[in-house]
Amino acid sequence: MCITRPGNVDTSGDIWAYRPESHKNEHHGRDRIIFIGPKAQDVLRPYLLRPSDSYCFSPTESERKRRKRKHEERKTPLSTGNAPGTNRKRRPRQKPGERYTKDSYRRAIHRACDAAFPPSTQLRRRNDESCRIWLTRLTDKQIEELTKWQVRHRWSPNRIRHSTATEIRKRFGLEAAQVTLGHANANVTQVYAERDFAKAVEIIREVG
Repeated sequence: MCITRPGNVDTSGDIWAYRPESHKNEHHGRDRIIFIGPKAQDVLRPYLLRPSDSYCFSPTESERKRRKRKHEERKTPLSTGNAPGTNRKRRPRQKPGERYTKDSYRRAIHRACDAAFPPSTQLRRRNDESCRIWLTRLTDKQIEELTKWQVRHRWSPNRIRHSTATEIRKRFGLEAAQVTLGHANANVTQVYAERDFAKAVEIIREVG
């Protein structure tokens, strides 16, 4: 997801095929194709409307949209208070990148979860700008309670993969889950690869 570019997504068929620039099994000589069904296509389609070599999901773009939305929701007249862009740090410690990493992707999800499922007032001090949970001024017991809350109300990207693998395995079998998710332990021949890809296409066409 983090390195997806429009140029790597083949949209010519009813089931799209995404070939990532790199993947964990490339050193085995195994090709990796991620098939994208109708439901996922509806989600991804707007992000393909950009140069073919740019990243589909960009923190820089997300931050720009967030600032625009905050400006549109502004209630203070422009003649009063800070003008757009005037209160930014000249040398910020962190700047949004052109693409997400696995860590920044996970943190973005956690912040969204914290905003959607905030703990009690006693367990948080909320920053309205970033919706982060701050651990300052909390007792050890409160920190422990907050940690338990976050475990119950946060999720991480790998949980999507795991739940998908579980669903496909229940419906189509273990081999189908391995094929669809790209699990491999050794090189395979081109004949088997073609057979496996055809099977994966049929699965994705059904599950979306």
